[in-house]
Amino acid sequence: MAKVRILVGTKKGAFVLTSDGKREKWDVSGPHFGGWEIYHIKGSPVEPDRLYASQSNAWFGQIVQRSSDGGKSWEPIGNQFVYDGVPGTHQWYDGTPHPWEFKRVWHLEPSLTDAETVYAGVEDAALFKSTDGGTNWQEMAGLRSHGTGPDWQPGAGGMCLHTILLDPAVKSRMFVAISAAGVFRSDDCGVTWKPINSGLKSPFLPNPEAVVGHCVHRLAMHPANPKVLFMQKHWDVMRSDNAGDSWHEVSGNLPTDFGFVIDVHAHEPETVYVVPIKSDSEHYPLEGKLRVYRSRSGGNEWEALTKGLPQQDCYVNVLRDAMSIDSLDSCGIYFGTTGGQVYASPDGGDNWRAIVRDLPAVLSVEAQTLA
Repeated sequence: MAKVRILVGTKKGAFVLTSDGKREKWDVSGPHFGGWEIYHIKGSPVEPDRLYASQSNAWFGQIVQRSSDGGKSWEPIGNQFVYDGVPGTHQWYDGTPHPWEFKRVWHLEPSLTDAETVYAGVEDAALFKSTDGGTNWQEMAGLRSHGTGPDWQPGAGGMCLHTILLDPAVKSRMFVAISAAGVFRSDDCGVTWKPINSGLKSPFLPNPEAVVGHCVHRLAMHPANPKVLFMQKHWDVMRSDNAGDSWHEVSGNLPTDFGFVIDVHAHEPETVYVVPIKSDSEHYPLEGKLRVYRSRSGGNEWEALTKGLPQQDCYVNVLRDAMSIDSLDSCGIYFGTTGGQVYASPDGGDNWRAIVRDLPAVLSVEAQTLA
């Protein structure tokens, strides 16, 4: 029987949750790196026991950890993200017209085909690549050198490159999202990039339809249809049907279209999930009711999923990397909250329950389906 492993990054350590295919009972391992902020943990699709974790601390800086045994043991690796610098300190990036600080790694994205290749999205916004399992890192400098870098601005959480999507059909294509700059696509393995923000509107900008400057919170795609992208923006749920060349709004009947997470059902490319939050100043569910919204039509028509979720006096947030989906036949949906709960639905969102409670605030959730 297949197994499921849930990798949880929190404000004060990492936790690894494991269960069999029934997903009824969960074993909890952790905290790993207790007391450290773990912004993201993710496993390799090629070697599932190869895990990468971003460990961050305001006093001691940034460390990348690697596990080769599914999280039982860890080793610090390759923390030279800067040129001629010391790991864990603020340094200059090379070749920029103004200083860029290296603060933390927000997102780690292992290659779909090569166990030794992994990408890192960092703050201040930049993209790094390792081809030796994280031992050495090289900045993919074309992202910031194409011309719009000086116009990027930090969002409320910092100027972070927080989303990396690798196209499973077009091997040379990848997407990144930056807060607050927008979405960028490379069609040549990350050598050159272009902003793909046509159709995005941000009223807080001097030009609401500017080429860059948009606060994109999260991107999602289904591997069977990678030309279709879904976006949760700082206000607005958006969709692109042409690999980001243009976007249109699909917020539809959502009670509020502000939020952070967005994801797609493992087997239904047009089934999308979001968690609406009241507003950009009140980061908690509308009316204190924690509701996941599901669209089976690729947007516009949304239904509230509430069974098993608190429907009163709930004022948690769900952060941008804190939702993930397994690939079992009955698709499992998982999300974590700033209140320390991880909720799971083994049936595509129809029924929910907390599989762990009272963790530190959850920063990221990643699901692995294991043979």
